[in-house]
Amino acid sequence: MTVFEALILGVLEGLTEFLPISSTGHLTLAAHLLGLDIQNDPFIKSFVVVIQLGAILAVLTLYFRRFLRDLEVWKRVLLAFIPTGVLGFLFADVIERVFLGNDLVVVVNLVGVGVLLLLVDRSLERRKRYEDVNQMPPLKSVLVGLAQALAMMPGVSRSGATIVGGMALGMSRRAAAEFSFILAVPTMLSATGFSLLRHLEEFRTDGWALLAVGFLAAFFTALLTVRWLLSFVSQSSFVPFAIYRILVGVVYGVFFLR
Repeated sequence: MTVFEALILGVLEGLTEFLPISSTGHLTLAAHLLGLDIQNDPFIKSFVVVIQLGAILAVLTLYFRRFLRDLEVWKRVLLAFIPTGVLGFLFADVIERVFLGNDLVVVVNLVGVGVLLLLVDRSLERRKRYEDVNQMPPLKSVLVGLAQALAMMPGVSRSGATIVGGMALGMSRRAAAEFSFILAVPTMLSATGFSLLRHLEEFRTDGWALLAVGFLAAFFTALLTVRWLLSFVSQSSFVPFAIYRILVGVVYGVFFLR
């Protein structure tokens, strides 16, 4: 992997992590286009997981005051993280070995979740009851966590799963998006920490420099993306993202499925 390739993957991570379009799916596609063997190279597998730390830091920066003062948010985040953490611990190894980098899985999930988002977006928005994360009953957070656990499969999109789950439980588009951002912190910290512990010895000497490039690119790009998405969903729907997912999935399938 070159510095340029690390930069491209970092920017792509920051752009796609918090949009409901699947960061893993896009990173897998980008790796193909760059000629990187994401399915069999342990370093690249770990790289695309660990640069998520940059995106996490962006959320911590934007929501720092709320994290410090709002215990009700933390209550909901911790409840939502329980099913994600348990299922992630049980199945993370299988997901990484079998599904990460699998083109067919990515294509099916990109298109399938895109169709689902297209169908449910408007109907769920009409049923909204909670305009803020704190208005949602705490125990419903567990169900959002179960929805997030589905995103362990490449191409599903962690943000897409949590946003649809939150809206299905009565949250507005903006509230569901914010909860998705905040819930990403413990989820992605645990995932990246687990990956680092398992693959620390696979980082080459130059690997840390590449990781720094990807980290910083993901951080600054995610800062801009989160701010933009909150502004966008306050006035618009998720339909453009659904259509985009379907188109990317179809193009991906045409060129990379044999």
